Amino acid sequence: MKKKISIMLCIVLFALTGCTNSGSTIRFGAADIGGMYYSFANTFTELANEQGYDFTCKVRTTAGSNANIRLLSDGYIEIGIAQADLIADAYKTNEDLRAIAGLYTETCQLVVRADSNIQTLDDLSGHTVSIGAEESGTERNATQILEFAGMPSSLVATKNLDYIEATKELKAGDIDAFFCTAGLTTTVIDELSKECDIRLIPLTDTVISKMLESSSAYTSEVIPAGTYTGQDTAISTIGVKSVLITKSDVSDDTIEKLTSLLFEKENELSYSSSLKLELTYDFATDDMPIPFHNGAKRYYEACGYSTN
Repeated sequence: MKKKISIMLCIVLFALTGCTNSGSTIRFGAADIGGMYYSFANTFTELANEQGYDFTCKVRTTAGSNANIRLLSDGYIEIGIAQADLIADAYKTNEDLRAIAGLYTETCQLVVRADSNIQTLDDLSGHTVSIGAEESGTERNATQILEFAGMPSSLVATKNLDYIEATKELKAGDIDAFFCTAGLTTTVIDELSKECDIRLIPLTDTVISKMLESSSAYTSEVIPAGTYTGQDTAISTIGVKSVLITKSDVSDDTIEKLTSLLFEKENELSYSSSLKLELTYDFATDDMPIPFHNGAKRYYEACGYSTN
């Protein structure tokens, strides 16, 4: 309750102080249609464009985390969402990347049809599996998991499919499983579970341990029973923080306004995207692998919260 009151007081203070902006178009790198990045980006840009700012926001469909990092670096977008593990790696070669806020925890989900003979990771041998779109965070996580599970490409046939394509091919029997790293409850999996009986495959303790050792960005997570239609058991997996990111040369005033909007409109963002946002100051700022943008820092500091 105290954090909620603090956030509301900070929003009021920010609205009263105001700020100027040079006026521009802010392009928001989302992911494929059907993913949570896309849903969040659409809602966020709509809310931003309702505020009367002297800039406009537009969504750009991308392949996901790695694509957003590359497009930011190349100047094709101004903000985007990416997984914390990937931005940590990217910052080693691009120190212009900046954080705005941690948004929510994404979980790695492995989906099969309920009538499949696949019960464990080992059972993927000899089957065809979607590892996500190229340049997506899902591709990175799926590749790691298969490697740590001892499932090289000689044993598992992999395909790069976006979430919509993957659900269609699983339903049709053209693939046997698909990986999806996304926030819960993931819309495409939720819709699939209502059209086709599915199961989620848990990660083994060994694979989870190896994932945790490979990056401090990963956390051990559980997908609660009942998250999807027909899912009767809890599923052990790994998670990673999704982060709203930008570049150092984007206007401080613009980023300060967008950071304020993020906290001000938390309820609308959660409701419209079916996401369980974790917008406390602690979650937004803790364990961030790259520096914060000056505009975001200015917002947090005005609210009495340090990003150090």
